[in-house]
Parts: sequence; C-alpha cells; structure tokens
Amino acid sequence: MGRAAFFVRTYGCPVHCTFCDAAGTWHPDYVPQGVQKLTPEEITLEADNSGAELIVVTGGEPAIFDLAPLVAELQPKKVHLETSGAFPIKGDFDWVTLSPKRAKLPLTEAIWRADEFKLIIEHPDDIDYFLMQLVDRGLVLESGRPVWLHPEWSKREDKDVLNAVTSAVKKSRVLRAGWQLHKLYLADALDKRSRPLVPLGGDPKKGY
Repeated sequence: MGRAAFFVRTYGCPVHCTFCDAAGTWHPDYVPQGVQKLTPEEITLEADNSGAELIVVTGGEPAIFDLAPLVAELQPKKVHLETSGAFPIKGDFDWVTLSPKRAKLPLTEAIWRADEFKLIIEHPDDIDYFLMQLVDRGLVLESGRPVWLHPEWSKREDKDVLNAVTSAVKKSRVLRAGWQLHKLYLADALDKRSRPLVPLGGDPKKGY
C-alpha cells in the first residue's frame, strides 16, 4: 500500500526551467499576484491535517531558499526534495531527486547528495547531453542511484523522443523509463486552491 504524499510547491525559479508546470515559477510574462506565503509551522499543520506520511518539497526551484527550518519543523515525517541541483541544498532531507536544467546546470555537491536523477527529455539528444553533464560533475552511473528518463509532457506522444528513451533504457542497466503521472491524472486539479491554467505564448501543448 502506497503512502499518501503532501506536496509543498515553492515559487521562484531563476534558472527559467521551462519544464515546470507552474508558469509563475519560470515564465517572464506571467508573475502571479497574491501568492499565499506560509510559515514552516503553518505548512506543518497543513501536512499533519492531510494525514500524509511523506512530504515532497518541489518548485519552481526550492533550493534558492534556506529549507533547513522547514525540514526541521516537518520532521519526524519523511521529507523529500526535488531540485535542479543548481543551488546548495540546505536541510536534512531523507531523499533528494535531482532534475537538471540546461539554463543552470547542477553543482557537483548536489549531484553527490542526490539519491536519484530525473531527466526531462524534450529532444532525443537531451539524454546524452544530461548524462554527460552529470558524469562530468561526478556522477558514477553504476553507483546504484537510478536515472529516470521522463518525456517532457508536450512530447509525450513524440515518437522520436519515446524511441530515444526506449533505446537508451534497453542499452543500460542504470537508466529507467519514467512518466509524469500527476499530469496524466490531473492531480493538481484535486486541490481546490490550485490556480487556473494560464496559457502562455498561444501554445497550450507546450505548457502553462
């Protein structure tokens, strides 16, 4: 039986990570107004009330903030982090997922700290590019830490991208095929406080 998870989404993403599904975190033409800011104590209370056993801190790019006070407040629950790795990680996380972005590549210290890697694949050559960047910064592919290949959501039916992921996984005992299931199940829409989608650039398939 799976554990229920509570997600803490942070705003702010100076790396312009165009794969984030919250446009206010990356798009220069959309800066949301009136974002509610919560203290670590308020977030912990909401997490307690949700009944979740696992907390995931994600973004935007959460590591631009000092997350140590939040993590300390949330414990003894398990607290996970998803980050681009481009900024120092502050906080005693139980698990770190590193998802690199081209605009601001991960720090070596973040790569060493990561428990797994999630590569967002928009073009077939993204696989080799990101693997090379991670290896050059200290990742040992045979270290037992999984490397997930996720098709970027607007390319989820792109045959070139899907075939590249399939071929890479077949050739490697380290690489794994992943999928952004929260988008498939429209999970964000289940939160009554979710903001409506805001199309940017006239291309809803590309993102919001």
